[in-house]
Amino acid sequence: MHIDLLDPAPFARGDFWETFTWLRANDPVHRHPEPEGEGFWALTKHRDITRVYADTETFSSASGMNLGSHPSAVAAVAQRMLIVSDAPQHTRLKRALHQAVGPQRMPYIEELVEKVVAELAEEALERGEFDFIDIAKQLPNRVVCALMGIPTRDWSWIGELTTDAFESEDERERSNANSEIFLYFMELLSERRARPGDDLISHIAHDTQVDEGGGEHRPLTDEEIVFNLSGILSGANETTRYSAAGAIHQFARNHDQWRLLQGRGPEGIAPAVEEILRWTTPGVHAMRTVTRDTEINGVPIAKGERVTLWNISANRDEDLFTDPHTFQVARKPNRHIAFGHGRHLCLGAHMARFELAALLRALTGVLDGFEATGPALYNSSNFTWGIKSLPVRLLRSRTA
Repeated sequence: MHIDLLDPAPFARGDFWETFTWLRANDPVHRHPEPEGEGFWALTKHRDITRVYADTETFSSASGMNLGSHPSAVAAVAQRMLIVSDAPQHTRLKRALHQAVGPQRMPYIEELVEKVVAELAEEALERGEFDFIDIAKQLPNRVVCALMGIPTRDWSWIGELTTDAFESEDERERSNANSEIFLYFMELLSERRARPGDDLISHIAHDTQVDEGGGEHRPLTDEEIVFNLSGILSGANETTRYSAAGAIHQFARNHDQWRLLQGRGPEGIAPAVEEILRWTTPGVHAMRTVTRDTEINGVPIAKGERVTLWNISANRDEDLFTDPHTFQVARKPNRHIAFGHGRHLCLGAHMARFELAALLRALTGVLDGFEATGPALYNSSNFTWGIKSLPVRLLRSRTA
């Protein structure tokens, strides 16, 4: 079978699943060539991928966390940005940032999410027929922008810039978008240093301390704050947008699953969210660099080689999931890795789950379902992937 995980075309068509099914069955530790490079290893089984995620001493994030990483860009943020740092610095940064988005902030965040969802649900019901991605992309963008205290006039621009930074097919456009985001956050940070408020940036700038060990603490540097604000922004926007759109796509195709979700009541929301995350897996792959000679599932891997972890394949692994290619809102257990695994589990996982849950709660009570009015279109990325256009008609409930 011809394997080319670098080709964007299958992702744009949404027909790459057969490739991963074949790899899991026949070559789960696959040596993948590169046209202009040394190649990389591609892991597709859940057990192998979670093992690599857990072994942060052997498999490093500091040299880049995806195949599109540019070495100079990675070097500029390594050990200062969570996604490209290793322990102990990763542990220190994550603990520090968790102070600003941890349990003590959840009541405020959840109240904000409920407000945003209520507004978006009302907008959707008024429109009735539209491209659902218009709503899906607004949900996380409004939440994270409000959380950071970003002026309302900049929300749409920030959302578009975030998409360009991670999904543009033009490398220069991606680089320019990231630079603009960094510069924007530097300006905001300077303002919040001078005039703090009750927003996320102010809390990180004034109340967050890094535990250096031995009783030593220090504030986060401006660079650490800006780089990780960018990470929070991108993670929040991409995951929830694609998961929300992917969920509605499946409910439009499987009316029985929507009815089942409605019939299960409030207790059915949490497992439905987990199945949506498993099914959509917006974070397609992650990458690690080997720090010492090792082996994976009996295959020797040399120091310095790159290993890619295909989350999207692990979440369809036949060894772990019964009927993995069917969408089941009541699926339990559901040990998906849509947010990664181990120390690098996504910092915003709880917020993304709450956003999806709030959206389902808002819609199950007023809609009998969804009707597709056009084909679903996908983006062409092998890093963050999902539906970019989903024309639908909302089917209002007669009893709502």
